[in-house]
This record gives sequence, C-alpha cells and structure tokens, in this order.
Amino acid sequence: MNKISETAIVNPKAIIEDRVEIGHCSIIEENVTIKSGTVIEDHVLIKTGTFIGENNRVCHAAIIGGMPQDLKFKGWKSGVEIGNNNVIREFASIHRATLENDFTKVGNNCFIMAYVHIAHDCKIGNNVIIANSTQIGGFSSVDDFAFLSALIPVHQFSRIGSYSIIGGGFRIDKDVIPYALAGGEPLRIFGLNIVGLRRNNFKKDTISLLKKAFNIILDKKLNTTQAIEKIKKTIPQTYEIEYLVRFINESKRGIAKG
Repeated sequence: MNKISETAIVNPKAIIEDRVEIGHCSIIEENVTIKSGTVIEDHVLIKTGTFIGENNRVCHAAIIGGMPQDLKFKGWKSGVEIGNNNVIREFASIHRATLENDFTKVGNNCFIMAYVHIAHDCKIGNNVIIANSTQIGGFSSVDDFAFLSALIPVHQFSRIGSYSIIGGGFRIDKDVIPYALAGGEPLRIFGLNIVGLRRNNFKKDTISLLKKAFNIILDKKLNTTQAIEKIKKTIPQTYEIEYLVRFINESKRGIAKG
C-alpha cells in the first residue's frame, strides 16, 4: 500500500509502485517513475522524465529533474536517473541532462546532503558522499566511493576518481585522481587517502603499491607522461594501478598534482 498525502499532487501519468510514501504538498509530474520503498518527503518537486529506484529517501524541498542551466538546451527530451538506497537531503537539486535522450545519473547507496547541486549531464557513481552545499558543474563525473566535503565548487567537465577525498571549501578545477587526499588552493594532492582505503578493507599490499605509484606521480622531477611510463615499468599492473593509469590517460582537463 502507498501512503500519499491528500495535499500531494501526483500526475496520473506518473508510475508509482507499491510501498511508496509521498509527503505533504509534494508534486510528482508526468512521466515520472518511483520504485518500491522510496519515501518522498514534504514539498518535494519531481519533474517530468525522472526515474527514482527503490528504497530512496528524498527530503524536504529537494528538486529533481529541473531544466538544465545551459544555454544550449532547446527543450528536448532528457531526464534524471536515480538508483537505489540513496539519501537526498533538504533543498538538494539535480538537473536533467542537456543532451537529447540522455540522463543525469546518480548510482546506488549515495548520501547527497543539504543544498547540494548536481548539474546537467553529471554522472555520480555508487557509494558517493557529497556534503552540504557542494556545487557540481555540468558534465562532471564522480566515481564510486568518492567523498566530497562541504562547500566545494566543482568546475564543469571535472572528474573525481574513486576512493578520493576532497577537503571542504576547496575549488576543483582539475581532475582528482583515484585514491587521493586533495585540498588546498590551488587544488593539489597531499598523498594517498590511506584512512579511506583502510576503512574500505583494501589489502596492505594494494595500499603499498598505490603509495609507490603516488610517489612517482608527485615527483616534481617527472611530468605526467614520464610518471605514467615509470609506473607501467616499475609497478605490477593490478586492477587498482590500471584504473589509476587509465584515469590519468583519459583526463582532458589535466590532473591536480602535489
């Protein structure tokens, strides 16, 4: 059985599965899908073209699926896809994609805190934490298990790698490599996110290899290309090392360094 407030407005063309709760004065537009077990609190606005998976909680006054703040957008069909088991806190906003038939995406098990903005065409992975008032520009991506502290402005097209952590209030204008501890102005890498890796049960041998790779990347005597070549020659190419190298090679904005 669903629990829908009498003051909520739910378009008859929305698909609302069993065990969904919709709170006081929330609005669900047409062509919205909300899967089983999700709770929509009061005064939430879910715009057309939004898909929300199972067992999510969307808190007071959040807006999901608003039009992109992009002058290129011409009103064509696009949307937002939210996975399962996410918490989206008060006044957060997630905008639909600019590109036709594309989606802004949030994965599973994410914690998106109050006043966070996720702009058009962003791709947020699984188990990501984004703290209060962090603002993520369009076409940015945040990989699995990344942690963005509060009040971070993220430049559009930026990439943030898995298991990285960024200190609060620091501007991201270059890509943040996986497993990194980043902060400062301008943004720089202070070293490996050892605490985060240990909390996520990384093996000692894996952490040791990543330490060696980071020492090479942060060596001021080497440019990025030279560092990558040295990593390939001197460090076993485990999954974690291959992902780190691939992330750097695919960077278009350039990476933050020490």
